[in-house]
Amino acid sequence: MSINGRRCAGLLLAGASFCVMSVNAAASADALPSETPAAFVPRESSFDYVKREVMIPMRDGVKLKTLILIPKSAVRAPILLTRTPYGATDRIAKYSSAHLSAVIDSTDVADDAVVNGGYIRVMQDVRGKHGSEGDYVMTRPLRGPLNSTPVDHSTDTYDTIDWLVKNIPESNGKVGILGISYDGFTSLMALVNPHPALRAAVPINAMVDGWRGDDWFHNGAFRQDSLSYFHGQEATRNSDVPWWSDHYDDYETWLSVGSAGEMARLHGLEQVGFTANVTSHPAYDAFWQDQALDKILAKQGVTVPTMLVHSLWDQEDIYGNIALYKALKAERPDNPNLYLVIGPWFHHQQRLDGSAIGPIRFGSDTAEYFRLHLLRPFLDHFLKDDSPPLDLRPVTAFETGTNRWLELPTWPSGCAAGCAVDRQNLYLQSGGALRLGSSNAPAGAFESYVSDPAKPVPYMPRPIHIGGDEGEMSWQTWLVRDQRDAAARPDVLSFSTPVLKDPVKISGEPIANLVAATSGTDGDFVVKLIDVYPDEVGREPQMGGYQLMISADILRGRYRDSLSVPKAIPADQKQVYRFALPTANHVFLPGHRIMVAVQSSWFPVYDRNPQTYIDNIFFAKPADYKKATIKIFDGGSNASFVELPVVSARR
Repeated sequence: MSINGRRCAGLLLAGASFCVMSVNAAASADALPSETPAAFVPRESSFDYVKREVMIPMRDGVKLKTLILIPKSAVRAPILLTRTPYGATDRIAKYSSAHLSAVIDSTDVADDAVVNGGYIRVMQDVRGKHGSEGDYVMTRPLRGPLNSTPVDHSTDTYDTIDWLVKNIPESNGKVGILGISYDGFTSLMALVNPHPALRAAVPINAMVDGWRGDDWFHNGAFRQDSLSYFHGQEATRNSDVPWWSDHYDDYETWLSVGSAGEMARLHGLEQVGFTANVTSHPAYDAFWQDQALDKILAKQGVTVPTMLVHSLWDQEDIYGNIALYKALKAERPDNPNLYLVIGPWFHHQQRLDGSAIGPIRFGSDTAEYFRLHLLRPFLDHFLKDDSPPLDLRPVTAFETGTNRWLELPTWPSGCAAGCAVDRQNLYLQSGGALRLGSSNAPAGAFESYVSDPAKPVPYMPRPIHIGGDEGEMSWQTWLVRDQRDAAARPDVLSFSTPVLKDPVKISGEPIANLVAATSGTDGDFVVKLIDVYPDEVGREPQMGGYQLMISADILRGRYRDSLSVPKAIPADQKQVYRFALPTANHVFLPGHRIMVAVQSSWFPVYDRNPQTYIDNIFFAKPADYKKATIKIFDGGSNASFVELPVVSARR
């Protein structure tokens, strides 16, 4: 090697060492310097908003990552807060722009308030998720028997609001909280011991009671896709481990595995905490009852002005907000700060285009109407300093069938004035007939079918694929899918009225009242209330004969007498299965027919009932699944019926 014309060969050790050092120094001198600065400072002076990311300390020392978007024009602006497990930063990652209008898009139901109303937008990762410190607990219960720590979503919201009003000088010190689904749940939790600066809350499609009818169970029947949700939420802090499948058709995926418990084992879900909570509490015991927010908030009352927003075809949380509204009204009928909005949407459609769900059209963009004419005035009235007047009735409900908005004094009331909601029985009759008012079938009459767990009734036509954009759309719209495919099966009973000559309007919850017997010792009962379109529809020929599900739900038979204490069904003996279906606000138009369908599986949305009584269906073995003959009685005093909330003129 030659260095500056001199050779190093044969030099002494010290000299050789010097040569090596010289070579390294020369190499360093010849290297290209890094073109990446130690810390790059984005130049955002031309932006029409300021973005801040802060770690807000909670009372226990844990810090929560919080994203703050402030319009540069903001002076004494209200704050809109959302607390989420889905990644606060991800909410604005779709577009990188100098304009707030491009950053706040259809992912945010409050886009109009922020972009056009000048609100400060704050989004926060709940503890244990994404950028926040601490431990994650699924729908963390309030401090008490189910949570021995000193913190919960109520305290975290209180501490967050306290920091925000003290550290955002552009604000007017007034905060509203809103969110959809889980974010609706955190919005409700903020109403427990609320911070004085919290002046408005808008829980949309909120998770309220995971056993009665939101997310995890419906009346004891387990919603199997909950397992993929547990996996996504709890496997890692950043929700970055994907759920895998080995079939394109999810019907085959779940059928090949067997029980929901076996699917959990196959995916390693014994490693995440909430799986054990669910599988060890299959009944409506204290674990579920003590965290049901309708019970909690009704007991303590709600003082913050609150707008509950409900979707008529919510495929995920169709129970909660209506249950909460009923519970709050029962405790305080005259609460002036409680509002209810009922719209023709699927879960979270309020932030999207609301002119249709699948082929069902509503004549206008109902979601835009909600955002501009209901949500925005509500927020402005309670959060802005000038407090513009609020011309909003206690209940605003969209009436499907006629496709119009109604302003109502309470729910259910049917109309603004001059009408009443009368409970009328729609009787199932021999030969597949339906009769409103009374049954004329002979005593002892029944219809029957064989329910085979090896061939459960699919909840939508196969193949069923939930992955990707196409699968997501099919999941969002399945509650309005044409029911003719299911009606053609021999294990589904269908009962129909003659063609209607006059409109029939219902407002409220239909109630199924089945008198049934099964040859098994357990079983599920699904009841669907359906609007059957005329055989031909002139302007929409594809809607000819369409069977639109208006309201439907499931009951696990072991809970027919008690939701908390299951018991076997005595084989081949008549039993009464009575349960409420989701609320409806619908007009069955002249030329249409009313249909009721009954079946014993709804797969793979709900896990299969083995139809033999075992202690815990999560751990059913292949030999436990057996065929059963189901009899639905429709004659005499044992006639099954659906109790309809029929709206009629007040006499």
